[in-house]
Amino acid sequence: MLDTANYTPRLKAFYTDTVRAALKEEFGYRNDMQIPRLDKIVLNIGCGAEAVRDSKKARSAVEDLSVIAGQRAVMTRAKKSIAGFRVREGMPMGAKVTLRGDRMYEFLDRLINIALPRVRDFRGVSGKSFDGRGNYALGLKEHIVFPEIDFDKVDEIWGMDIIICTTAHTDAEAKALLKHFNMPFNS
Repeated sequence: MLDTANYTPRLKAFYTDTVRAALKEEFGYRNDMQIPRLDKIVLNIGCGAEAVRDSKKARSAVEDLSVIAGQRAVMTRAKKSIAGFRVREGMPMGAKVTLRGDRMYEFLDRLINIALPRVRDFRGVSGKSFDGRGNYALGLKEHIVFPEIDFDKVDEIWGMDIIICTTAHTDAEAKALLKHFNMPFNS
């Protein structure tokens, strides 16, 4: 039985013990509050045309994302009606979940060490997918790379977006933070 009261995720302990000191030295921060840290991780699955034809597809995406994240995902709905795509306002279109705290560190650990190496023909993630304010976005073509998903029970393979939000002010600081977590950048 896991004692959750005294449990600290491996990546969180690594951040407090090693990464903070390395970033403080690398960028010359005078105050510990200036050191970049992870703020949140947002996961998103968009069902698109499949959800228009069958609303159960969006529910399936919510269930799969909930299993991957370890917390309940919410269904995203269409904001506007678009006749050309046969989309009506309020129609279920996908799923999203925001991770913070210990769950965020656990997910990042699983992403870097388990899921990304399982991606077919993986050569690293792009080092250019920063938004200019220290946030990083990446996309996966298949959500089945996560070990929590039972491949035999999957009815549809979804792509998913993963946005890692940090408190860094520049892309260089955010990239250095993620490199210390062993994010496999290809450039």
